[in-house]
Amino acid sequence: MTGTRSAKIRCAAAGLAFLASLAAGQEAPAPAKKRALAAEMMDEMIIVRVDDVTFTCYRFGAGQKYPYFYPVNGPLSGLSLTTESGLPYPHHRSLWFGWDRVNGGNYWQEGNEKGQIVSRGAKVTANGTDAVRIEDECDWRQPGRTPVIRDAREVVITAPSDAARIIDFAIRMTALTDVVFEKTNHSLFSARMTPALSVAAGGVLVNAEGKSGEKETAGVASPWMDYSGSRFGLTEGLAIFDAPGNLWHPSRWFTRDYGFFSPTDMNWIDDKGLRLKSGESLVFRYRVVAHAGNAAQADLAGSFARWAKALPK
Repeated sequence: MTGTRSAKIRCAAAGLAFLASLAAGQEAPAPAKKRALAAEMMDEMIIVRVDDVTFTCYRFGAGQKYPYFYPVNGPLSGLSLTTESGLPYPHHRSLWFGWDRVNGGNYWQEGNEKGQIVSRGAKVTANGTDAVRIEDECDWRQPGRTPVIRDAREVVITAPSDAARIIDFAIRMTALTDVVFEKTNHSLFSARMTPALSVAAGGVLVNAEGKSGEKETAGVASPWMDYSGSRFGLTEGLAIFDAPGNLWHPSRWFTRDYGFFSPTDMNWIDDKGLRLKSGESLVFRYRVVAHAGNAAQADLAGSFARWAKALPK
């Protein structure tokens, strides 16, 4: 068995064990109390576990369109809140950062001939019981051409309670030549929920102001957005926080009832787009919260306020 195949099996183990318990008529296992984190490098992925149970995998293979996180498992079920791929847009990869229409390249949709965000080799730079830190550098390039952007990203993963798992994502994008980001709705940090938690399947998409569903949230500015729903009697969700220091904060959101959501103003800027001169940088920060319960039960409003206050000015 190859290392990659073995890692994928390990990444799915928690969810399979949970389903097996249901089939046997048993109750879901009680949430762990210790919450010790650890990371393991395996081939071209980094597996992050909480109390020896997989939470997420950072996948950075050279043949991918871009690095991404999958699964992103819920703290109660152990099942992924996100989907690795899904119709009608199979290029959506769970939880990722990408951008369409950059200097004539495409760093969002398949295929790789239009452009890739290629990892230079992710590293685990902190692997303690309280937190895991992953650092990576990636080149934005089209085949046979020199990169137009190099990004430096830092991911810090914590488990502050039995009911929450957190991914803090920071990325600095540095232009290696003059760069033009054209107007597009396909850009920046994004998530694609598993179909069972989508609005179309009975889930709830809600922003910080309490507006819900695609019709009320698409194109609306808000500091955070949450997607939650129930499976097997367990309610869980995934929230994305947009940092106050980000360009356009509070960002307008691109949302879809089938399970997609992303904080991005690029669909509403003027036709000149966004421009960076060679050597200039853009920095974006996001927090992702995989939580038990719905947005109110998870106190996302309070969680966002505490996080925003603690961020460096």
